[in-house]
Amino acid sequence: MFNLKEVISVSLILFSVIDILGSIPIILDLKKKDGHIEAEKATLVAGFLMIGFLMAGESILKLFGLDLSSFALAGALVIFFLGIEMVLGIRLFRGEENTNSKSSSVVPLAFPVIAGAGTMTTIISLRAEYQQFNVLFGIALNLIL
Repeated sequence: MFNLKEVISVSLILFSVIDILGSIPIILDLKKKDGHIEAEKATLVAGFLMIGFLMAGESILKLFGLDLSSFALAGALVIFFLGIEMVLGIRLFRGEENTNSKSSSVVPLAFPVIAGAGTMTTIISLRAEYQQFNVLFGIALNLIL
């Protein structure tokens, strides 16, 4: 059941993988582009993704014929292209130029910045090592922080 040592371990591991402090430049860039970010919505979506992946992550990857390495590589490429956009000041991903769009709160903030491929891969690894309840509690703590 509840094990404080496991919860602290899971929380620290997820905090380092999510790296929200390192994501501040991306968040500021999104705010500059869109003017407003719905943090609550992004947190809820990221939480749903992480919990969903905890429950059914391996099955979802197998359904699409992916392994963890391929999934992690794809997520790394998405983050790489977001970084290229920021550094070079160009737009690689062309979306609708709608000023009323709230989509930046979900993509790329909730996924892949908060709940990206690294986070999902880590959650599957944590599931194998720790009790599921403690992993859920660690996810909740990281979403609150």
